[in-house]
Amino acid sequence: MGRTLPTTTQIILQEQTSFARFRRALRRSDQLVLDDLFAAAHQHLAAAAYASHALPFEVMLLSMLLEEHKEVMRLRQLMESFLSAQRRDEDNRNSSLPHCASLVSDEDEEAD
Repeated sequence: MGRTLPTTTQIILQEQTSFARFRRALRRSDQLVLDDLFAAAHQHLAAAAYASHALPFEVMLLSMLLEEHKEVMRLRQLMESFLSAQRRDEDNRNSSLPHCASLVSDEDEEAD
């Protein structure tokens, strides 16, 4: 006997195909973004098989959202690292400024 139910992969591909006309109506740059979102959904096909209670489109959206959130978290961590490095640089500069200021004031006193 053959398989009577489509696989998760087949269902997701059918969903993607159903958006073909929508995709064609988009600008080229938006088409590429949509393709990336569909690629993100494909990264979670194995997990999608366990979400049989959900609609296929819901699973696709959740997979896309998951990938987007991972990117947001990565960028947030990168930004926090950048800001803490910037703060450390400012602290290092500020801690060396009083020493430099005292040198300048000593030179001013000698000139008087």
